[in-house]
Amino acid sequence: MRAPYGLEIIDSCLDCKLRSELSFCDLHRDALASFEAARSNSIYPKGSILFVEGQPSRGVYLICRGRVKLSTCSSEGRTLITRIAEGGEVLGASATISGKPYEVTAETLSPCQIAFVRDKQFLQLLEQNPEVCLRLAQHLSNSYYAAYEQVRSLGLSHTAGERLARLLLSWCAETGIETDKGFRLKISLTHEEIAQLIGTSRETVTRLFSNLKSKGTIEVKGSTLLIRDRAALEQGVEI
Repeated sequence: MRAPYGLEIIDSCLDCKLRSELSFCDLHRDALASFEAARSNSIYPKGSILFVEGQPSRGVYLICRGRVKLSTCSSEGRTLITRIAEGGEVLGASATISGKPYEVTAETLSPCQIAFVRDKQFLQLLEQNPEVCLRLAQHLSNSYYAAYEQVRSLGLSHTAGERLARLLLSWCAETGIETDKGFRLKISLTHEEIAQLIGTSRETVTRLFSNLKSKGTIEVKGSTLLIRDRAALEQGVEI
């Protein structure tokens, strides 16, 4: 079934063909049926706000399709993207379990299908389904590890250039396609959003990309980025 924004709607968790590929959703049938009975589905366009940092928790959001950026903002208005969440990830679980406000702001980076479960229903789901509880624990552990890696990268990198190199290398490892010319990536983030990921300014990111292109380390055509010299990035080349 097609929906607005070109998404193919997943009507039932039980019939979802992507279930085995999604980190939270590959549950046994009984547990999955319990989750499906508790959730409601919504379609969001790009740029939609799911929840805002500091807002009292209302429940959890499961990304069925699409990508969501999670960010935090300082009192001076400076924004840092903590991570990009993909299909199969659960958002807002730690706030729902602890009863505290959402720690970050969640905004869709692309059209998304989102399953929502209200806080009381989600807590009941955890109490009644050990498998859901275990899968959530695994999911939160993975989120913690990802947050640790980002803090480590930001804290141990001496320059914005090194942080950008680390980010490009991580994307290369995760989604890069090796070709005879190098590793090809699809970049859906703006320079502003990349700056928010590595803790610098948009102008700095633009300059760093320009320097990398002039050195022949990367090539950019539209949203496609080709890493022509991965070794240069790995060696911490001065950019």
